[in-house]
Amino acid sequence: MVQIAPSMLSADFLHLQKDVEMVNEYADLFHLDIMDGVFVPNLSYGFPIVEAIAKSARKPLDVHLMIVSPEKYIERFAKAGADMISFHLNATENPSMVLSQIRSLGLKAGLAINPDIEVESLFPYLEQVDYILLMSVFAGFGGQKFIETTYERVRTLKNELDSRGINIPIEVDGGVSPTNAPALRQSGVEILVAGSAVFKSSNPAATIASMRA
Repeated sequence: MVQIAPSMLSADFLHLQKDVEMVNEYADLFHLDIMDGVFVPNLSYGFPIVEAIAKSARKPLDVHLMIVSPEKYIERFAKAGADMISFHLNATENPSMVLSQIRSLGLKAGLAINPDIEVESLFPYLEQVDYILLMSVFAGFGGQKFIETTYERVRTLKNELDSRGINIPIEVDGGVSPTNAPALRQSGVEILVAGSAVFKSSNPAATIASMRA
């Protein structure tokens, strides 16, 4: 069954506890976007926010690192409460080493790519990861529209995984909503990251339910 991972970047930070409880009640994962202003043009939040969410979270923390040299911060995010950590393929010189580092801490390790990076570039690492994150917008830019070629990219990745007998989830992040969730699920996505679609909804619980349906 598909998992829904609300992106906490879209949460109400003045009333964060309320939104944390909503995710605990109705969703499956907390998706935490970490931006450094270098790998992507924006800054987000850091360890204090992750730690604060972790204290009240009853669902796993899915940390998405949009930062250069992620290997420098893996241990800190593990201590802050991360259960899953993904980083971008082109953000480090040695992806295999970072994946091993994450797994050595008992966490799930994910590899992420932006829409302009070929899905095939992930293929050498498929035996080393616990999940793949395909961005359906460009990481670090707000207000982008969902990129329609994402469906084909998901299918290409899913076919390769199936051909190798690898059973790991594909996660998609960016412009995900109840409108495109059915087609994403059909193409092979198992984790849907949704920010504004959930937190700007008048009824977040109903929106999450509709994305599962």
